[in-house]
Amino acid sequence: MQYSARDPDFEARVRGSFVRQGLMATLGARLELVAPGAVDIRLRSRPEISQQHGFIHGGAIGAIADSAAGYAALTLTEPGLEVLTTEYKINFAAPANGSEIVAQGRVIRSGRTLILVKAEVFSGDRLVAFVTATMMAMNASG
Repeated sequence: MQYSARDPDFEARVRGSFVRQGLMATLGARLELVAPGAVDIRLRSRPEISQQHGFIHGGAIGAIADSAAGYAALTLTEPGLEVLTTEYKINFAAPANGSEIVAQGRVIRSGRTLILVKAEVFSGDRLVAFVTATMMAMNASG
């Protein structure tokens, strides 16, 4: 689906917010694509984010999926608004055993307050997780 940004500075706003996220920095996640209604986040596999079998931990997968979905929603908000996750559901489809994963956040429907989003997480061409979520747009001041 094609969306138009309500804020001409949406990309700078998303990138500025991403660099302030401590968890994304701790995980070593990188923001890649930022477009109206779409954000991709890449994460390289390393021992510090693995689980006991050597796969990327589900918590790390969920974290970048939530961030990709949330930032996809943020691309469509008006200036001065932020988003918060109100709920999300994750389904794991396969172990994340490649050298990196990419979370592709996409807006499904953008309303004034609630934004429905999804994120698909891939290891190479293989789908490893699928997230559906609802984001709430709110004033940046709380």
